[in-house]
Amino acid sequence: MRTLTLALDIKKQVKLMSSGKPKQKYEIEPEESELSIVWLMLKKNKGAMFGLATILCLCFIAVLAPLISPYDPLKLDLPNRLRSPSAEYLLGQDEFGRCILSRIFHGAKISLYVGLLTVSVSMVLGITAGTVAGYYGGKCDTLIMRLGDIFLAFPGIILAMGMMAALGRGISNVILALAVVSWPSYARVVRSQTLSLRETMFVDAARAMGASNIHIIIHHILPNLIAPLIVLGTLSLGWAILSEAGLSFLGLGVNPPTPSWGSMVSSGRLHMLEAFYLSFFPGLMISITVLSFNMLGDGLRDALDPSLRI
Repeated sequence: MRTLTLALDIKKQVKLMSSGKPKQKYEIEPEESELSIVWLMLKKNKGAMFGLATILCLCFIAVLAPLISPYDPLKLDLPNRLRSPSAEYLLGQDEFGRCILSRIFHGAKISLYVGLLTVSVSMVLGITAGTVAGYYGGKCDTLIMRLGDIFLAFPGIILAMGMMAALGRGISNVILALAVVSWPSYARVVRSQTLSLRETMFVDAARAMGASNIHIIIHHILPNLIAPLIVLGTLSLGWAILSEAGLSFLGLGVNPPTPSWGSMVSSGRLHMLEAFYLSFFPGLMISITVLSFNMLGDGLRDALDPSLRI
């Protein structure tokens, strides 16, 4: 019976071919875009998805902090200072009676704000310096790279501390100090990629057609730098948040009484024996945030690598 059915199918296909009709109609799916491929690969990485979900939650908390905070983060309640966690104050109260949960919510806004602006400013500086050094080369390349080596010769946090001591405390000064410290990392990555891209055939073709150097850099080189810059920027966000917390811990960050995770850890260390939660919860938020950005950065690195898609 099976043989007879197969013979009838073959006869039907031959008849269709002789009549000029197609054998079978196939549904051809449209090709997936590069963005959809990256997203599909990113979804397979559980660590990256955990980091992305955590970051989205932090962004939600930071944006809606004034609305979802149970209390005013600056309101003093000295009679109830160092109150342990309870149903009314879920994470307790600090040494001035302020709600720790409310201060953590508002501290998330400060941390993400500093991290995003620091990465944005340092990325602009690094891309500009690295592109100019890699494309033009010569003395320009030597000057920019040696300048970057001078900044890299100092530990990042030490150099940031020196700049904060000279500039003074404040969010804008923290962003400036961390951006100046971190731009050489972007410049080195961009320079190495630009050195290889400027020798490619499509750049030679654009140059032969009379395209200017600015046009080549903007339309042919920079678009090919997006993938490594996304990965580096994501990883740098965690570093920027951790560095801001470190500066605030040392008393060189944002001005009090503005809520900052680093300053909360610093003030809580004086009461570790009687109220450990003053430092524990802000420190936990710093660890979770930095870990989430690192996990997302690792996932993006794998998703954007074409060699891992085979």
